[in-house]
Amino acid sequence: MSKSDIQIAREAKMKPINEVLAKINVPNEPEAFSPMGRHIAKINFEYLDKLKNEKDGKLILVTAITPTPAGEGKTTVSVGLSDGLNKIGKKSIVCLREPSLGPSFGMKGGAAGGGYAQVVPMEQINLHFTGDFHAITSAHNLLSALIDNHIYWGNKLNIDDNKIVWKRVMDMNDRALRAININIKGVAKDFPREDGFDITVASEVMAIFCLSNNLKDLEKRIGNITVAYNKNNEPIYAKDLKAEGPMTVLLKEAIRPNVTQTLENNPALIHGGPFANIAHGCNSVIATKAALKLSDYIVTEAGFGADLGAEKFMDIKCRKANIKPSCVVIVATVRALKMHGGVEKENLKNENIEALKKGLVNLERHINNVKKFGVEAIVAINHFIMDTENEIKVLKEYCNNLNVKVSECTHWADGGEGTKDLAKKVVEISESSNPDNFKFLYDENETLWNKIEKIAKEIYKASKITAEKNVEEQLKKFEKNGYGKLPVCIAKTQYSFSIDPKLKGAPSDHEIPIREVRLSSGAEFIVVICGSIMTMPGLPRVPAADSICLNNKGEVEGLF
Repeated sequence: MSKSDIQIAREAKMKPINEVLAKINVPNEPEAFSPMGRHIAKINFEYLDKLKNEKDGKLILVTAITPTPAGEGKTTVSVGLSDGLNKIGKKSIVCLREPSLGPSFGMKGGAAGGGYAQVVPMEQINLHFTGDFHAITSAHNLLSALIDNHIYWGNKLNIDDNKIVWKRVMDMNDRALRAININIKGVAKDFPREDGFDITVASEVMAIFCLSNNLKDLEKRIGNITVAYNKNNEPIYAKDLKAEGPMTVLLKEAIRPNVTQTLENNPALIHGGPFANIAHGCNSVIATKAALKLSDYIVTEAGFGADLGAEKFMDIKCRKANIKPSCVVIVATVRALKMHGGVEKENLKNENIEALKKGLVNLERHINNVKKFGVEAIVAINHFIMDTENEIKVLKEYCNNLNVKVSECTHWADGGEGTKDLAKKVVEISESSNPDNFKFLYDENETLWNKIEKIAKEIYKASKITAEKNVEEQLKKFEKNGYGKLPVCIAKTQYSFSIDPKLKGAPSDHEIPIREVRLSSGAEFIVVICGSIMTMPGLPRVPAADSICLNNKGEVEGLF
């Protein structure tokens, strides 16, 4: 019987964090990093400033096919690939997002990899970690408190309490808090109003946290957050409430990148964690840029399928951070492709070539989408023990016919040894890639409507986008107010190219209805909410929390 992820993690022979950092030439000095216990550290900005003239390494993006309940395994592949690159003599760092408590106690579970391709210490990473998410939550809600406090003490800024656009947040799935009523008992009169909560990973503060280049940039972006409008319909910013200073104070430790290690004692930077279905789905720019200076190969992931995570990585993160990937790894599993071909989860253990062939259209769509950015893709087959030789052969032949490199990976069972072939092919692609070939899907000077339409038609293969008149007017208002050049961040279901999670494979000629648009003036993008996607998720009928507890040894059970 194979060991569970948590068993493997608890048996890990972790090294002191200073020894892990020594692999990437970070000196064991107070100026360089601050230990957060024996196996976790935060890199200091004073040290990162010294690296600004160092040559950048190669950036490798790991993305995936459209998610299914069968699992795809982006994080395991990311960790395994970084270990594999180190196995073949390349200095590599894996850059990941921090897990959210929402999925951990909901249905997705932990987000530290699996099998022998994990980052450790697993329990700490999945539960509170270094407190970054709590700091982001506190900073966000401080701004909420300052808005209501300003109204309470007379409302000098003349804020229209019906036009407050800043919600509260918490890092947990709680559908009951999506819409709430509050009553501010003011000096002159009471101010009842509607409010609500989003999950922390959907917070604009999280987006700002992950897109900022340094503390000064962080503070400036926070100040530019649009929180409300006054009675003359003029915007009120966080800086009008003098919020940027105290919010930055709450984030000053969190903004430093976290360093842990893989099971093979290779460095891992884990920092920030916006969801890709409701936010831009990438780890922090600060962590990524630090890794680019510290190693030769940087492996990072973007959330969910390439239609969401990879598109936002390219069009938002790369645009804002001025970085370019050298190679894109698309993770696929035989199991998931069979689900896209119509097989139910309980029947996946049976060989089904017909269903696999039918589901391959999903992989092909993602491959073609990645190519639109001028970057070469490679398919990583995340191997499951029940995959048959015939199924693997069909998948490989399909990729070969598309003239796309493919590699079967056994990192879950074999660690870095199981991704050496993938690592060699990634190096080959990266060394021959031309950064000048990289391009965005849309130009910043296009209208916001055209940007949304281009993503919908080019990436999702929709026939058109639709919206109520008020949404169209809101987009035009954003443009009139100087936000027309911002990229767009689509919030929609991760389970389909369409807005219907039940439509597997590669649906075409569907409509993408825009329900709402939100300005993120600090993060510098427009959030476009499509279909029924929620920025505050709910718990499933049987949440993971039901089985999470401490055993007799005081160890966490049920989280992984």
